[in-house]
Amino acid sequence: MNVALILSGGKGRRMGMHVPKQYVEAGGRPIFTYCIESFSRNSQIDAISIVADLEWHNLIRKWLNVYDRKEKFRGFSCPGANRQLSIYNGLCDIRNYATDKDCVMIHDAVRPLISEEMIRACFQALEGHDGVMPGLPMIDTVYSSVDGSKITTLLNRGEIYAGQAPEVFNLGLYYKANQNLLPEQILRINGSTEPAIMAGMDIALIPGDVNNFKITAKSDLEKFMLLLESRKEIDGEIYDESLGASWSERYKI
Repeated sequence: MNVALILSGGKGRRMGMHVPKQYVEAGGRPIFTYCIESFSRNSQIDAISIVADLEWHNLIRKWLNVYDRKEKFRGFSCPGANRQLSIYNGLCDIRNYATDKDCVMIHDAVRPLISEEMIRACFQALEGHDGVMPGLPMIDTVYSSVDGSKITTLLNRGEIYAGQAPEVFNLGLYYKANQNLLPEQILRINGSTEPAIMAGMDIALIPGDVNNFKITAKSDLEKFMLLLESRKEIDGEIYDESLGASWSERYKI
């Protein structure tokens, strides 16, 4: 079984809007729904779990009625004190219906442009490895600074990659890798693959996708909107009677 774990528990305060960034409207629908739809229609994904605050569960269920057309949703998990604890909570709940031999694909709700090709590439690369991470090579010259006020050393950008999502792992091994970091060390984890590397798991690196960016600021949202327009995916605001008033009207975004 391949399970998609979607992280939608962030507050997204940097966007300066009335709702978390994953629920902001883009192209007539919440950003969150794009990856839901992509995972639901992908034949390699068998189940979907979502990390989200309780206050959003009812609305998310309504969106799932529209965008999870294959009915793959299996349940919610509670957000943790940081991103990695949210992942750990999701892993614990997934293990209630999946086995340790199954795979978990971790993805951010604010990365709406995940493609069929990327999902396929991740699972193809997983064979013979414990996990897979897409990465983008560094374009700029990269330096290290110990104190943030002066350059310490020049790094070899040919050996440095920016990690992306989705990341795929063997469920049992990855769960144990995270469990071993409890209770304090897990709070210092910044990237999903860190626990796997620390545990000695074999993680394959595959080419990332520049369009699979994370929406963290308004400029990212504008970029996403432009990409939607270029793909001719905008055809007016989606209105569904099961959702009541339109999303932008209700939340005045």
